[in-house]
Amino acid sequence: MAEPLSDNEQRAWRTFIESSWALHTHLEDDLRAATGLSMNDYHVLVVLSEAPGHRLRMGELAGHLVFSPSRVTYQINSMVKRGLVLKQPCPEDGRGQEAILTDDGMAALEAAAPLHLITVRDRFIDRLDPDELDVIARVFDKVRKA
Repeated sequence: MAEPLSDNEQRAWRTFIESSWALHTHLEDDLRAATGLSMNDYHVLVVLSEAPGHRLRMGELAGHLVFSPSRVTYQINSMVKRGLVLKQPCPEDGRGQEAILTDDGMAALEAAAPLHLITVRDRFIDRLDPDELDVIARVFDKVRKA
């Protein structure tokens, strides 16, 4: 059985969970209200926009998004219906599937990015000083690698 959290550990954990959920809720609500996109939609668009040829194998995309294969399939199928991405067999082997950013998907990302940035700045970046941002980057890079 795991050792109980100390008061300091409990405070840190609860503060992280509650603030991260609140931040995600604000980001999701503001993005959806301004653009109709969910945070998952936005993250897919960002990852595909940064990929070579604006395309990734579904498994690779799932890894970037930290999604299960079934969750990324569901997400991409939803976005295909809205014209934001395409899904097609991989040209190299034909067995796997690739997600491909469409022109409409890129346009949606370009329209959403400045609006999303306003919320990111207001709810997170502008509330912290540069040293705090450096600490957050170091801490969560360590957590991500674990």
